[in-house]
Amino acid sequence: MKITSARVIVTCPGRNFVTLKIGTDEGVTGIGDATLNGRELSVASYLTDHVIPCLIGMDPQRIEDIWQYLYRGAYWRRGPVTMSAIAAVDTALWDIKGKMAGMPLYQLLGGRSRDRVLVYGHANGRDLKETVDAVGKYIDMGYKAIRAQSGIPGIDKAYGVGRGDMHYEPADARLPTNTVWDTPKYLNFTPRLFEKLRDTYGYERELLHDVHHRLTPNEAAQLGKALEPFRLFWMEDATPAENQEAFRHIRRHTTTPLAVGEVFNTIWDCKQLIEEQLIDYIRCTVVHAGGITHLRRIADLAALYQVRTGSHGATDNSPVCMGAALHFDTWVPNFGIQEYMRHTEETDAVFPHDYRFDDGFLHCGEAPGHGVEIDEKLAAKYPYDPACLPVARLEDGTLWNW
Repeated sequence: MKITSARVIVTCPGRNFVTLKIGTDEGVTGIGDATLNGRELSVASYLTDHVIPCLIGMDPQRIEDIWQYLYRGAYWRRGPVTMSAIAAVDTALWDIKGKMAGMPLYQLLGGRSRDRVLVYGHANGRDLKETVDAVGKYIDMGYKAIRAQSGIPGIDKAYGVGRGDMHYEPADARLPTNTVWDTPKYLNFTPRLFEKLRDTYGYERELLHDVHHRLTPNEAAQLGKALEPFRLFWMEDATPAENQEAFRHIRRHTTTPLAVGEVFNTIWDCKQLIEEQLIDYIRCTVVHAGGITHLRRIADLAALYQVRTGSHGATDNSPVCMGAALHFDTWVPNFGIQEYMRHTEETDAVFPHDYRFDDGFLHCGEAPGHGVEIDEKLAAKYPYDPACLPVARLEDGTLWNW
């Protein structure tokens, strides 16, 4: 069996997605997600110019060997562009292997560890009342776990407050726009938000919150301590994790569970965090962490230290990534939770899939492979539309962490 074709499909049914489609001499095809929010064409070029020419003639069944070839065989390793490209190849090859075997992907990984996958949705509002109401709407939709983000008095365009009720997309302009950040205002307001949510809805539902790298380690420790009475499922991305040791300080001062990792690309980005048990959930995802092959290694390391998975699942991950992630979640023994932001109707039409939401859980399908396809004719009707993520600055103009 040989790879005879591979090509990149870029489409924008509401937001930009990059998809790799691999074909074989036996007529079996597979697809993988290569989307990197705001840098989509960088990955498309990496695939087209550097990866695809190497794939032609290779045996698609040799998934591990091809992964090693694309990672260890390159002098320039790691990084979001390289690892997203490798992830697309890896996901497409697992899709092909599943179709050849006539089995859903989770079966190839070792079978089910659970019957369904707990997911959390995003509830946000421009102010406290609107956010409390939004959480209620997600409860009405059946969600057992909900991430809450709110506009903050005195801060315009706070992180996590989207432009619509269901489909949050932060990339908002062809060139980066400026938003303003104020840490003291955020620290004063956020505990009030979760106090109100618990007073309104009690403790039956799980609540999550994303800090989005905005705090110093000491500020993060203060926030975690202040949120302890409200029993959060996790506090996400409390401080930039390039300095993994920074989480030691946070860990010493709060028992609020910590999650991090959506911007990680390899096991090396989280090795210390996991081995020193400085986090509770690792959030690496299929598309940005080298595909299923590498994400398995991260999860296996995490399992040794009782760290659970909580993979990123925002709308910048296409349904192809979500489909693959759900098969991974169904198998992985140390699963924690899966982020689930719903795609637009246009996106779902371009990427028909067999996973489904029911009563707070997602269920992967039983179709061979990862169960997601691409309608190329429909995809062609949505041309690439450049969009960048905003930047954050303090009130004095200092550039801050996005």
